[in-house]
Amino acid sequence: MRIGHAPLRNPAPPAADGRWASGVATLDAALGGGLARGHVHEIYAAESGDAASAAGFALAVAAGMAGEDRALLWLRARRDVTAAGIVQAQGWRELGALPENALVAIVPDTIALLRAAADALRSAAPGAVVVEGWGRMRELDLTASRRLVLAAEKSDVPLILLRADAAPTPSAAQTRWQVAAAPSRALPGQAPGLPAFDLELLRQKAGPSGLSWRLEWDRDQRQFRDAALSGAVVRPSVHRPVADRNAAPRRAA
Repeated sequence: MRIGHAPLRNPAPPAADGRWASGVATLDAALGGGLARGHVHEIYAAESGDAASAAGFALAVAAGMAGEDRALLWLRARRDVTAAGIVQAQGWRELGALPENALVAIVPDTIALLRAAADALRSAAPGAVVVEGWGRMRELDLTASRRLVLAAEKSDVPLILLRADAAPTPSAAQTRWQVAAAPSRALPGQAPGLPAFDLELLRQKAGPSGLSWRLEWDRDQRQFRDAALSGAVVRPSVHRPVADRNAAPRRAA
């Protein structure tokens, strides 16, 4: 799992009490200081067209939680590679991950995906594990998610479950998020703006839920920042009607 290491220009500050701080005060406060390591966190694309944004958000979070000294493992099923597209190294670097310190593994099917995730967690070798899944994953039921939670807790390695073209189902995850693409703000000289995300906290164990933020990713500081008014927290319905969130997922042809 030790792929290599290159120094970061502005390494993110170390997490306190086993948590990774996002850089947005209201978000970290809602989480009790940040995202907890040694837990499972679910990230859902709001719609099929938001899959790339959800993947970018998941990568930024996973890279931050893994830190600069440990590898990031990204697991994909072979049948999903065509729908999901390739993982581009420069994109990883722009979102705070080190391509030379990462490993992408393509496995035959969902069963192999879950087994690989459990094995990686038990090994405690990676700094973070991302499991990418498209559509309904029948094998990832409540029992399977509990096994992953137990493995993550024992190794203190965080697991990010990235879901696209799927509706949330019961699980033992610590947090559940919904991510949609948001318009970026142009930089001086009409340069492309920072990556922006509409983020909603759908569920959290022993903590507030139903909150949402519009975030920007600062690649230099390797942290998020609030793209809305300073400290603002808006209700989910402001960005996306309830009917849209409850509608059946659509898969691109």
